[in-house]
Amino acid sequence: MSSKGIEPVSERPENKSGNGRPANDPVPGGPVSSDRRGSDAEAVEALIARSNRLGSDRKNTNYAGGNTSAKASATDPVTGESVDLLHVKGSGGDLGTLTAAGLASLRLDRMRALVDVYPGVEREDEMVAAFDYCLHGKGGAAPSIDTAMHGLVDAAHIDHLHPDSGIALATAADGEELTRKIFGDRVGWVPWRRPGFQLGLDIAEYKRSNPDAVGVILGGHGITAWGDTSQECERNSLWIIDSAAEYMAEHSRPEPFGPVLEGYAALPGPERRAKAAALAPTLRSIASRDRPMVGHFTDSPAVLDFLARTEHPRLAALGTSCPDHFLRTKVRPLVLDLPAAAPLTDVLSRLGELHADYRREYRAYYDRHATPDSPAIRGADPLIVLVPGVGMFSYGKDKQTARVAGEFYINAINVMRRAEGVSSYAPIPESEKFRIEYWTLEEAKLQRMPKPKPLATRIALVTGAASGIGRATARRLAAEGACVVVADLDGTKAAAAAAEIGGPDVAVGVAGDVSDEAAVRHMVDTAVLAFGGLDLVVNNAGLSLSKSLLDTTEADWDLQHDVMAKGSFLVSKAAAKVLIEQDMGGDIVYISSKNSVFAGPKNIAYSAAKADQAHQVRLLAAELGEYGIRVNGVNPDGVVQGSGIFAGGWGANRAAVYGVEEKDLGAFYAQRTLLKREVLPEHVANAVFVLCGPDMSHTTGLHVPVDAGVAAGFLR
Repeated sequence: MSSKGIEPVSERPENKSGNGRPANDPVPGGPVSSDRRGSDAEAVEALIARSNRLGSDRKNTNYAGGNTSAKASATDPVTGESVDLLHVKGSGGDLGTLTAAGLASLRLDRMRALVDVYPGVEREDEMVAAFDYCLHGKGGAAPSIDTAMHGLVDAAHIDHLHPDSGIALATAADGEELTRKIFGDRVGWVPWRRPGFQLGLDIAEYKRSNPDAVGVILGGHGITAWGDTSQECERNSLWIIDSAAEYMAEHSRPEPFGPVLEGYAALPGPERRAKAAALAPTLRSIASRDRPMVGHFTDSPAVLDFLARTEHPRLAALGTSCPDHFLRTKVRPLVLDLPAAAPLTDVLSRLGELHADYRREYRAYYDRHATPDSPAIRGADPLIVLVPGVGMFSYGKDKQTARVAGEFYINAINVMRRAEGVSSYAPIPESEKFRIEYWTLEEAKLQRMPKPKPLATRIALVTGAASGIGRATARRLAAEGACVVVADLDGTKAAAAAAEIGGPDVAVGVAGDVSDEAAVRHMVDTAVLAFGGLDLVVNNAGLSLSKSLLDTTEADWDLQHDVMAKGSFLVSKAAAKVLIEQDMGGDIVYISSKNSVFAGPKNIAYSAAKADQAHQVRLLAAELGEYGIRVNGVNPDGVVQGSGIFAGGWGANRAAVYGVEEKDLGAFYAQRTLLKREVLPEHVANAVFVLCGPDMSHTTGLHVPVDAGVAAGFLR
């Protein structure tokens, strides 16, 4: 043992056949042998293709988990000499979508020379910064903590992956023995060690001592495989993954999670979803005590079966094992200990007690393991909440993070099932989990993340959002960081608008009639099941018929009041219930109109309904203020462009009233304003954003005109 605590790298036995490395090579691996070299461009192309194939199948690795590499020769642009390079997936990103921009490229000789200055395992974190001095060329991703593994192991191509089957083997109590039984001497066992430089040395030493091996199982962690070609490396990775899965499937006991626990079987689908929607606001409040969170709900069969079994309390308490898992899910979940059919009031009361216990236990966990150098506690609320008979709620700083946390816990369930099937599940010790969760390198990564957008973690529901003002508002709120539910009477158009804004992690569409209370409840339930809750509601749905008093029928009157006056009331009522249960404040914004205060001809039903909306703003601001809920309004005028109302006949009628061509109506409205400007949907959306943003946090009961200046519409 050297003074540095590791074997001197020059002390190597004589070279064995197949090693592809000179016996007197002074560093692990040495140069890339000529028979494996290939062109640099070809190596990168093959690496990207291999990574995408492996990463696109979640049986091979979880989202953003693992990394891949290739070694190749290239020409130094300064000296013109041939140099050996390491191309390795950089920090962050996902293998399934990896591109060349996501690779870190390092000079292999410089990277391996770091062995000579390695200060030992107690200071191995310092080596990550040293990787920057080995980089080759411009751009590229930052090297990850696993770079040493790829650089030090003597193989041209390496995959490090986190497959469920591999992690199950790695977390089985007798995982080392099972590895020998399944793979013989073709795959080795490397005991748990936190990712870093020393783990790279450990794997490199194993391969040097076992030249016929094609990979290793990393205790508590995952797998690493290698090959002389990209194809061979991929084959070896898949062979390890599939062989482990096949062995565990063939030898698993029938019920690894135990028999079904009486009363804990899954509720019927509609009842399950209804209960999830009823619980979601309170659960989001629980997850957001320290900082606001976005949620994700799943009632996947894997989750429901796990929660129905007798062993789920014991296994959930053990927590996850793979570093990727518990970095996303925390050390363990909050598990409701009541049967599926327990009354909602009992469930809510018990969740409050369990949350208090969870926070106390998490703080104790932090205090047990924190050192003076540990980062501050990041919050003591759960990121995973398990509700028997209903499903799993997961949380994160945005929808994608929340969804991935849930996916990772399903990975953990699959790992537990397989490990319990052939052995017993034995994750890494709690102290090691803490060293990962509160790793200074992980903290540094968090500190480098960009500043959140103004509406990050906020969940918005916009009615009438398939066109015009509603569509522009939904688009603006999403651009400022909000998750958005696009609600409209036309479900097809709502879905199209949501797709235009972004994928389901950003926006979802829902069809619904705001004048129907059941439909409104469905809209709100869509929000809480899609994103965990609700923070911001924009009452924008509307229509108009331009008729004189004598031509306005009772049906005309009822239709406009049903959609705008009654509809806004129903939406605000359903939303306020969620906002109050969440206890996180919130915003309700009414898109009213200049006509709510201006008396004009031939629009009595429309203007009266808008006046009703305007007074709802004042009434609700007075009533909901005690809950931290702000209620404000926007009074637009003359918003012709993209308007469903104007396109539906209102424009032609108003043009006739004013004696202008319908195509010139926008310009006509502009000329009668003080600013001589046409009002566009985006201008109204801007006002909504300002009212809901942090700069107006002390404003409620306000109506903001967005009309380019109409004196008759001035608020008095």
